[in-house]
Amino acid sequence: MVKKKLKPLVQHINREISWLFFNERVLQEAEDETNPLIERMKFLGIYSNNLDEFFRVRVATINRMVALKKSESIMSYSPPKLLKRIAEIDAKQEKQFAACYVNIVNTLAEQNIFIVNEKSLTPTQGGFVRNYFREHIRPVIFPMMLDALKDPNTLQDDSIYLTVVLEDSTGKTKEHLALIRVPTQNVPRFLILPPSDDKKYIILVDDVIRYCLVDVFSIFGYDTFNAYTIKFTRDAELELDNDVSKSFLEIISQSLKQRKAGLPVRFIYDNTMPSSALAKIKRKLKISKADTVTLGGRYHNFKDFMRFPNIGGKELEYEPLPPLPHPHLPGNTSLFTVIKQRDVLLHYPYQSFQYIIDLLREASIDPKVKSIYTTIYRVARNSSVMNALINAARNGKDVTVFMELQARFDEETNIYWTTRLQEQGVKIVHSIPGFKVHSKLLLIGRFENKRMEYYANVATGNFNEDTARVYTDDSLLTSNPAITIEVLKIFELFSANFKIPKFNTLVVAPFDMKNVFIKLLNTEIKNAKSGKDAWAFFKLNNLTEETIVKKILEAGDAGVQIRLIVRGSCVIAPDQPGVSKNIKLISIVDRFLEHSRVFIFCNDKKEKYYISSADWMSRNFEHRIEVAVPILDPTLKRELRDMLEIQWSDNTKARLISYSLPNQYRRNDAQHKIRSQVEIYNYLKNKLTEPNS
Repeated sequence: MVKKKLKPLVQHINREISWLFFNERVLQEAEDETNPLIERMKFLGIYSNNLDEFFRVRVATINRMVALKKSESIMSYSPPKLLKRIAEIDAKQEKQFAACYVNIVNTLAEQNIFIVNEKSLTPTQGGFVRNYFREHIRPVIFPMMLDALKDPNTLQDDSIYLTVVLEDSTGKTKEHLALIRVPTQNVPRFLILPPSDDKKYIILVDDVIRYCLVDVFSIFGYDTFNAYTIKFTRDAELELDNDVSKSFLEIISQSLKQRKAGLPVRFIYDNTMPSSALAKIKRKLKISKADTVTLGGRYHNFKDFMRFPNIGGKELEYEPLPPLPHPHLPGNTSLFTVIKQRDVLLHYPYQSFQYIIDLLREASIDPKVKSIYTTIYRVARNSSVMNALINAARNGKDVTVFMELQARFDEETNIYWTTRLQEQGVKIVHSIPGFKVHSKLLLIGRFENKRMEYYANVATGNFNEDTARVYTDDSLLTSNPAITIEVLKIFELFSANFKIPKFNTLVVAPFDMKNVFIKLLNTEIKNAKSGKDAWAFFKLNNLTEETIVKKILEAGDAGVQIRLIVRGSCVIAPDQPGVSKNIKLISIVDRFLEHSRVFIFCNDKKEKYYISSADWMSRNFEHRIEVAVPILDPTLKRELRDMLEIQWSDNTKARLISYSLPNQYRRNDAQHKIRSQVEIYNYLKNKLTEPNS
């Protein structure tokens, strides 16, 4: 008897390791010499900001597992081994980052743009810098002597500090260390110096302080000053207590104060710092061996480089792609009239987010509008959306906002808007600890023909005009009762102690989303085994949930053709042992952040299309209110499919997700380069001139 050869088990890629490879794709954009110089510098900032959040959240979680001596494996790694592997990758990428920065600085110099430091200033520049320091910086810096520092928790993890070694060349005064917080919350990180002929100059505020250290410390008897940058990242997890006497707003507010004193999880320092000074700093700040210690360069907090100024020509930045109008939303027609006639699908940032603001403004003054409901996860600090809701409340509309206070790193903004909205009579609803509302919903109730009619907006991204300029998202406007009534059910759910309703059209987590998508994949498996057409095409940010990953692998084995576009973490790769060749996977990183989630199922040629707020991760399926809405209009289905096909054809910014060769650019024999984000913009632009588009 011939034994059946067993199919090898698929070893999932560790989620954290996969994320680090995603962030390397961001770093690749900084290295890409076909990108404009200022944009390359901004990608360094994005990479740095991403890494900060990774350490504050993911690495902090693993550190807690180590501290609690939890031994369970995290996708093939024990917690200590995973921390070690993260540190190895971090160190490798830090070198890659440093080399990239030097390359950009040198290339800027070829354009007669020079980043100078305190040692290379001319006397004229020095005078300018000293005057700037005395007027703008000296009033907002408060040096701390290290020996006198009683509580290291007062140091903030969103800041950089100069460790100043104070010495007296005569030997009469003992060497001391001082810390100065670089005040980027008060002044810009970059100071533009007066030009000289055709040469232009920028100095970092760090170096402005270095140049003027004598102004700060000379009165104490020191004459030699050397400053080295340090930065440490704290655990950002919120500890939520169960005190029933406090409101959820009070609990979140108190937790934010505790976060600022979270344990350090990463310490990065200037590699030229003397070992004696480094040892004193680590001892004083209680940096342990368990923390990730990274050898860095002269400058940290590169997230500030996302705002690096362009003092050169327009060619140093991307060519503008101004948001396009939508062909069915003319400016002189009521938006309610259009949405009543047809579904409208907006695509940000290619098309304008202004339509959502205009819809809210129209609703706020329309006498037929009686109620407005919306969910808020992340909004702009100076939000036109929030101001439109306030105006609606002032005009007598019944406005209800579900404000998610647990939107990580946006809690303070959401607390601010909670207070503002409540002051204007807006009803605010909050979730319960451990349970987030991540769905993006807007519902407007309008009294028409003696009954209430509803208009809904269901989107993949936030009601945030700032991120809508740089995040790719899809946003459905509809008056279809099959959708709007179920959106109303979700808002009733929020104010009815989370009593679970039944959904027939919307797919809602944590109630039925995972099961619905698994059933749809099972249908594809059944059809493949029956010899029918069977395929699926998914676009999402992260793919890590174990049950659905196994179902995708099963579908591939059954003959279902699966294409995946995954921007971030993905725990499978097509070249892994045991992964079917029917599964193909790419990732796209470019000028816009890919953020939309689109799911298409063949369904025996009766295709099903969904857009969703949810990635396929455990947290989205189990601990969040998420919504996937079906796209029912055949024209909109075709539009979504066209856009995904354009992305799949990308041979410029697409990478192959691979187990053996991570982040290899996808190249093919196509006669011309296809950069999908530019091609999608042109595709939507052409629709403006198409008849009956």
